[in-house]
Amino acid sequence: MNIETKCVHAGEGADTITKGLNTPIFPSSAHEYLDAEDLAYPRYFNTFNQKVIVRKICELEKAEDGILFSSGMAAISTVLFSFLKAGDHIILQDEIYGGSHAFVEEFFERFGISYSFVATNAGAIESAIRPETRIIFIETPTNPLLSIVDIKEVAETAKRNKCITVIDNTFATPINQNPVKLGIDIVIHSGTKYLGGHSDLSCGAAVTTLDLASKIRKTATNFGGNLNALTCYILERSLKTLSVRVKQQNENAFQTAKFLNHHSAVKNVYYPGLSDHPGHAVACDQMNGFGAMLSFELNDSNLSADNFMRKLSLVKPAVSLGGIETTICDPARTSHAKISPRVRARQGITDSLLRLSVGIENVEDLIKDIDQALEI
Repeated sequence: MNIETKCVHAGEGADTITKGLNTPIFPSSAHEYLDAEDLAYPRYFNTFNQKVIVRKICELEKAEDGILFSSGMAAISTVLFSFLKAGDHIILQDEIYGGSHAFVEEFFERFGISYSFVATNAGAIESAIRPETRIIFIETPTNPLLSIVDIKEVAETAKRNKCITVIDNTFATPINQNPVKLGIDIVIHSGTKYLGGHSDLSCGAAVTTLDLASKIRKTATNFGGNLNALTCYILERSLKTLSVRVKQQNENAFQTAKFLNHHSAVKNVYYPGLSDHPGHAVACDQMNGFGAMLSFELNDSNLSADNFMRKLSLVKPAVSLGGIETTICDPARTSHAKISPRVRARQGITDSLLRLSVGIENVEDLIKDIDQALEI
């Protein structure tokens, strides 16, 4: 099946009672066990509705198995603690989601795990590898500057050094990028964003090989970040339209980025679909679409980021991203507020940087709204 068909049909659970087309919801947290092959329990990540979602995401990401979580951070923290112990070392891009960055800085030292934040390129990653390095964690396109790293090159570097590779594929989605095909071991999503797609769910996922998934599931069972059946059902319904949504969002984002790139009130635009983006060539090689996220900086001191957002009427200033509606935020106060001003400055996240999550509205309406808000 092609990916559009997989979004609709992959992993679906049969309704053997009413013959309905939708997967039935089984909300039980208690299951009979005397004649069962496995002990079914939501915290064991093995209930019917959980398995349905995992099968679908695995089909989309070309993975063998996976685990569904209650949030993206539950997925990230569980995966990393599944393979790291005291004395181990992990390499991460410096440009990653602020919550991931803060999590590493706050918790790893107390568990005796060392870490290195490096530049967004395979060379910097390889230079940071030590004998005790166990994991290489990347994100591409990055949040919020949309930098691109060569996934295949990172994967090859990791394999030569016997490291596990983990990627946060949230911004790209399985529609635009399939890291498993490029050699990555574990693919993580904050399903709160595009997989859910309607700004009403909190969930996460990690997909990988059967062997690695088994190890992650053991840790997950103890950490307990599982998802209930009702939320699983809403997530499955959302995944059916993932391809349609993302393709429209891709196109809208590209048109919006081109508009901003030629606007006199805008200093910089960060979008890998633009030909002058530093990572454009690599993005063309490893992505099927450039995504619906972009960032830009204002260049007029008479128009602050806050004033600009307050002038918008259609585009909503809001936390999170990936919904069908277009939203905007300043990362310094939202997604990257948990990291220090020093780290934000090192990453290039200024107070005038704005991150735009482009939705499925008519793009002309979006551009008109942005244009009027840019007027001084």
